[in-house]
Amino acid sequence: MNPETIGYFAAFFTTVAYIPQAIKVFREKHTTSISIGMYAMITTGIGLWFIYGLMIGSPSLLLANGITFVLALSILIMKIRHG
Repeated sequence: MNPETIGYFAAFFTTVAYIPQAIKVFREKHTTSISIGMYAMITTGIGLWFIYGLMIGSPSLLLANGITFVLALSILIMKIRHG
């Protein structure tokens, strides 16, 4: 099996995992139980994975981490705004 195929499967599951939290945060604007430290670190890590994907030319890393970065950053911004 092609490693990029496994990468696309991993990308799908890890990216889709953020969608329910993002929807919940945007609907309720309630972020009290979300750790700002965790979201700051995970957003930074996802951004670095995206850069790594650019450096090695991996479409699956770029797709997954590009979308996940936007979702995680959105949650982080909502946390900063709404505490």
